[in-house]
Amino acid sequence: MSYQNIKLEIKDKTAWITIDRESKLNALNKDTIGELKSAVEEAENDGSVRGLIITGSGQKAFVAGADIQEFLGKSKEEAMALSEFGHDLMDRISNLSKPVIAAINGFALGGGLELALACHLRVASNSAKMGLPEVSLGLIPGYGGTQRLTELVGKGKALEMILTGDMINAQDALQWGLVNKVVELYELEETAQNILNKIYSRSKTAVAAAIKTVNSGLDKNKDGFKEEIDAFGVCFGSDDFKEGVSAFLEKRKANF
Repeated sequence: MSYQNIKLEIKDKTAWITIDRESKLNALNKDTIGELKSAVEEAENDGSVRGLIITGSGQKAFVAGADIQEFLGKSKEEAMALSEFGHDLMDRISNLSKPVIAAINGFALGGGLELALACHLRVASNSAKMGLPEVSLGLIPGYGGTQRLTELVGKGKALEMILTGDMINAQDALQWGLVNKVVELYELEETAQNILNKIYSRSKTAVAAAIKTVNSGLDKNKDGFKEEIDAFGVCFGSDDFKEGVSAFLEKRKANF
């Protein structure tokens, strides 16, 4: 598929998705969200892809928010539809069976931070800044930020960020548990890829089951413990389990 606002590159086992609106600081408009949905689906359905990395073009911004021009003149119903459209993208990423890493190369604000929050892991450059400034526009985060930020950093820190609208730096984000690693900008892509390479050496079946089970524990409509028991049992019937156990007993590296 041809994309206008993003780039999708398959390198070895990794799908690299780059938001490519550098002149707009990679702001998320509706077309870009739609293209991201298609790219994520394309990567999910590509059997050669084991994981995804999402980043922004240039050195200034991962995604510096939503395209505010699209907010003007919308009714309540239209605003809710816009929020649902964004939620659909974030939910697809969060529930993907393949690991997704956000490589945060600069500003990750508003919808941009919400995009990063939807990813399974986050690596940030040491110059990155993150925030949810929606209250300064008379809004609240609308693409899942109120929920996913709270899950990561706790209610107190989430409310501090959301109610003040202030940005935090990468080191604070690391201390709060918002990001997994902070590195120099030139190390960002390599670090994200190295994390995926480690995951690729593990069972694809087990990785997918782990993502699904962890997510189920955050779903108020599901019993995460029961989901874990079921998934644990399913793993026992997989070829990966047979290979993993055989490799362990034979003292060799598993071939997943």
